Parts: sequence; structure tokens; C-alpha cells
Amino acid sequence: MRKYLKPGLFILSTTPFFLILYKIFFNKLGPEPVKEITHFTGEWTLIFICLTLSMSPLKRFTKLPIWVSFRRMLGLFVFFYATLHLLTYVGLDYRFDWKPILDDVVKKKYVFIGFAAWVLLIPLVITSSQKMLRLLKNNWKKLHRLVYVIAIFGSLHYIWLSKTVFFKPLIYFIIIIVLLALRIKIKNRDVNYG
Repeated sequence: MRKYLKPGLFILSTTPFFLILYKIFFNKLGPEPVKEITHFTGEWTLIFICLTLSMSPLKRFTKLPIWVSFRRMLGLFVFFYATLHLLTYVGLDYRFDWKPILDDVVKKKYVFIGFAAWVLLIPLVITSSQKMLRLLKNNWKKLHRLVYVIAIFGSLHYIWLSKTVFFKPLIYFIIIIVLLALRIKIKNRDVNYG
């Protein structure tokens, strides 16, 4: 059964990508297509961040170690959707005109923190393999704690981007804070009982 779970999760994780492709090809993006793609890929990035962070608490609460075996794949999908989000902004919105893009990064805090979150994802992707885990040993765990910073940055990016509607971004922020708090409790329990 376990060997079917990862391929099944992979297929489910690609569903948003094929959904946005469907909307593009069948002209179902609405009056602001670039904005729709940007928001869609950004929101799915946050969803995958939440899913990735939830694996350790799920392992703890269900006492099933299988959850953490999905963490790497989900983390790579965070990068995949974050990169699509960035490429939409850079390629479709600004058509690779670097001067206004750099101006945005410097002057707009939501662009700066979103870009910073994407940059911080790069070392996690590069070191995501078993070979790198063995090579880095204890430093691997320390490096991959960057996901906590990335999660906060991603949620702040969404909050600062939303100038009028704060409810949805705040929901993501609260979910991320709860998931991070659960991880702290889990670590404390491991220290106390381990």
C-alpha cells in the first residue's frame, strides 16, 4: 500500500498545475489573467508550505511515521509553485524588464519578502537528496529549519500584498503559526522524553 501512496500524492500535487494550464488553454482566467495566475500559484505555494509543516505533527498525533516520508516531496512542490509564482510576476507581468522588477524588490516590502522567501528555498532544494543529508549530517537539519522563516515570509508576503482583504491571508498566517507552535511542542517533548 505504501508504494502507491507517494505516486498518488505526486499526482494530487500536480493537479493545481494542470488546473491552471486548463484555465490558460481554455481562456477561463477571467478579465485579469496574469493576476489570476499569480494569485493561484502564490496561494498553492502557501498551501504546500502548510502541508509540509503539518507532516511532523501528523506523525506525532497519529503515531504513524509514514507522514514524514512525504515531507521532501511536498517541500519540492513548495519550490515548484513558488517558482511558477515568481516566473509569472517576472515573465508575464513585467516581461523580464529587470529595472522595474529590481525597483519593486527594493521599494515594495511584499515583493522583497516574497523574493527573499524564494531565495531561501534554493539551498533547501539543492540539499534535499539523501546524499546531501548524509554529507551534511547535523548541519542538514539546521539548514532545513529555514523552512520556518520561509513560511513566515510567505504568509507576510500575502498579508502585505492584500491591501483591502486581510481575512484569507490572516487565516494562512494563523495556520502557519499554529503549525510552527506544534513543532516547538513536539521538539520540547522529544527533549524531555528522549
